[in-house]
Amino acid sequence: QVQLAESGGGLVQPGGSLRLSCVASRTIVGLKAMSWYRQAPEKQRELVAGIIPNGTTRYGESVKGRFTISRDARKDAVYLQMNNLKLEDTATYYCKAVSAWGDIWGQGTQVTVSS
Repeated sequence: QVQLAESGGGLVQPGGSLRLSCVASRTIVGLKAMSWYRQAPEKQRELVAGIIPNGTTRYGESVKGRFTISRDARKDAVYLQMNNLKLEDTATYYCKAVSAWGDIWGQGTQVTVSS
């Protein structure tokens, strides 16, 4: 079974940057999209950014202009460059892959923005 491993989370001050990575343990057959979601305490999980194989991207309204999603098709990896981080970006960030066989979620990586 394919697993997704996220990394890159941590503690950063407001205005700072982080880069999250998500790498699949092996090739995902029938990959349709890879995305980043986040969930803050007592809030619903929300889409942060997504990308499909042709490179088309989409972003949540709150992160447009600050976050950039990219992928490495050679190894089914997806990255999230987060700039100008704000206190409200604090959350656990999850990677998700959508394939012909269903959805695959990572375990999450914590991002804390604090002064």
